[in-house]
Parts: sequence; structure tokens; C-alpha cells
Amino acid sequence: MKQLVTQYRGMPTVTRLLLVNQFTINLGFYMLMPYLAQHLAGTLGLAAWLVGLVLGVRNLSQQGLFALGGALADRFGYKPLIVAGCVLRTFGFAMLAMVESVPALVIASAATGLAGALFNPAVRAYLAVDAGPRRVEAFALFNVFYQAGILAGPLVGLALTGASFRLTCAVAAAVFAVLSIIQIRALPPQQAGTRSNEGILAQWRVVIANRPFLLFATAMICSYVLSFQVYLALPLEVRRIGGDDTGATLGVAALFVASGLVTVLAQTRLTAWCRARIPAGYALALGVATMAAAFLPLLATAALPRPSNPAALWALAVTPSLAAAVLLAIGTMLAFPFEMDTIVNLAGGRLVATHYGIYNTICGIGITAGNLLTGAALDTARNHGLPGLPWLALTTLGALSAVMIIALHRTGRLTSTSHSVTTTS
Repeated sequence: MKQLVTQYRGMPTVTRLLLVNQFTINLGFYMLMPYLAQHLAGTLGLAAWLVGLVLGVRNLSQQGLFALGGALADRFGYKPLIVAGCVLRTFGFAMLAMVESVPALVIASAATGLAGALFNPAVRAYLAVDAGPRRVEAFALFNVFYQAGILAGPLVGLALTGASFRLTCAVAAAVFAVLSIIQIRALPPQQAGTRSNEGILAQWRVVIANRPFLLFATAMICSYVLSFQVYLALPLEVRRIGGDDTGATLGVAALFVASGLVTVLAQTRLTAWCRARIPAGYALALGVATMAAAFLPLLATAALPRPSNPAALWALAVTPSLAAAVLLAIGTMLAFPFEMDTIVNLAGGRLVATHYGIYNTICGIGITAGNLLTGAALDTARNHGLPGLPWLALTTLGALSAVMIIALHRTGRLTSTSHSVTTTS
């Protein structure tokens, strides 16, 4: 922890502010979102398909508009997009506290998603530019603050939602309102001459013509599919074996707590170890390979019979998934700082936010497709007595991705020296 504080204090002022901002963004977001579905289905009594619609609109508006948000950030500046995103999320969360009709809920959900599409690429691009040669270290810290917000948000939300979900919405909106004011007052505009004079379509054409970048994005899709299984396959597996009682619920909660704690405690040291010993391309491949290996404990225990003893049943339900969650967190820690740095390198320092935006859109599409296939594999495994099928498929997918990243590294396609990161964006 002392090393973490020292590294944070050693960062430029804007980088420190952006790190605290990201923690606050995740704090406000995750104090509300985990409890939204229950509010929609329970308090408001919406049908399941309407709950899915409201939640799906948020995800679609964010993932689908990342490319637009990144291009706007390069065109008009990082600060205006960060402020606009925070203001829009304030509006969206406040609206969720007040409305009950489905059209209004859809509008509020879309606003919260669009907000993320506006500020996420801008924050990452601004961090990359401000940190300069210390980008890898800065993004390691970014992941720590990011995960810390995910850890703290649901705990705060649980306490608030116990009183009223509308109170949770109001507090989350207040968090983003205060954050908006802080951005306006404390976040300086980026350096003069760093904005793009090109139109949005021209920016997109530049990125789409960047073949090494597209190859890298394609290779990294698999890592996002794997890491997302903390939200999909692992909780389902815990409940499949352990049932839907309180013990299984606690087991699912343990997955997220363990993942976040491992990141907060070990991220900066692990990144420093990698930087001192292995090239960035191999660190990326090692991270994805670790994610692939995360599903081996589940593969090894998939065919074991269910024990009759409740304690043994809980251990069988939770332990393999918990090991997988920890390994996924370690794999993400290995890859993430170098992944963010590689995107800047492949962009050649030009249109950085647009590259981040299109990268997130590509990976978002991949997550959607990957989750559909994972869901199909889980159903097939259950219906045809093949319990190891999903875990074997995910492990194979991750291994292929790691091999592709190594191939890109060895052929020199993960580096670009055509521009400096501070010349234009």
C-alpha cells in the first residue's frame, strides 16, 4: 500500500485527478447499477423482458457509441467530453429516481450509457497524454482506482438501497453532480494544438485504415470475453451447483470481492515486475494465457458428483469459480496497463481517443457475441451431459488469443514510431 501511495504522489497533477475521478465514477455507478434490476422488477413490477430492455439500452448506447465519443474527444477536447459525460450521467441517475413509465426509464438508461461513451475514451486518452513515458505505470494505477470503485460502490449502494432505491439514485446523481463541478473547476484543458481538425468520418477512416491496430483489437476481443465471465458463467456455475440459497449468493459476492482485492493489493507490483523482466508483447500474451488458464479449475472439477454434505457442496460450488475469478484478475492485471499503452503506440500518438473509442466498440461487440456463444455452450453442457464443454471452449479461446498476440509481437506489429504521443490527438 505504501508503494501505491508513493507511485500516486509521483504522478503529474492531472493524472492524479483523473485517477480519483475514475474511482468516483465507478463508486457512483456501481452503488446503483447492481440494484437497478431488482428495483425495476420488484418495486415497479415490470415484466422480465422490459427489465432486459431497460438494461440492454444502457449497454447498447454505451458500447455502440464509444467510437463517437472518442472521435468527439479528439475533435473538441478531452475536458469537454469528460464534463459532458458526468453531467449527462447526473441527469440519467436523477431521472431514474423520479420516473416510473417505461419510455422515461428507457431514456434515463440510454442517457447513463451515452455518458459512459462520452467520458471513457476521453479519460483514457487524457491519462495517456498527461502521463507520457509513464503511461504503463499510470494505467496500472488506473486499474487499481477502477477496481476500488467497483468494490466500494455496491457496499455503499447496499446500505442506501436498504432505505430506498430512490435514495440510492439521488446519492449517485449527487456524486456525479459534484464530480462535474470538480471537472469544470480543476481539470485543465489539454495543451493547445493537440486537437484534431478533421471531421469525425475522417478520424474513423484513419483508425480503420490502421491494420496493426485492428489486428490487435481482434486478438484482444477474446480477453474481454474471458474476463466478462465473472459476471456470466462463474455466477451461473456457483448457482448451478450450490442452488439459489444464501450460501450461493455469498459465494457469488466472494468472486467480486476477491477479484477487486487482488487488483488493489497487487497491481502496481505486478506491473513493475513485468516491466523489469519481459517485453510488453509477452506481458500481454502472459496475461491472456493466465485468463485462459483460469477455467482449468472448473474443467478439472466439472464432472465431480455433488456431495451430500452442505459444507462440501458449498466448497465444490465456490472454490473452482473463486480460483477462476482470482486468475482472471491476475491475467487482467498483467495485460491491462500494456494493452492501454499498446493502443497509444499503434495510434502513433494521433487520434488517441478515437482509437480507444473504436477499440472499446470492437471489444463490446465481441463481448456480446462471446456471451451468446458462452450461453449456448452452457445450455449444451447442461442438456447433453457435457459439464466441461464451456470451460474447455473458453480455455481454448484464450490460448488462441495468446498465440495471436505473440505472433503480432514477434512480427513487430505491436509498435509504431510514426508519431509522438504528445504531438497530436
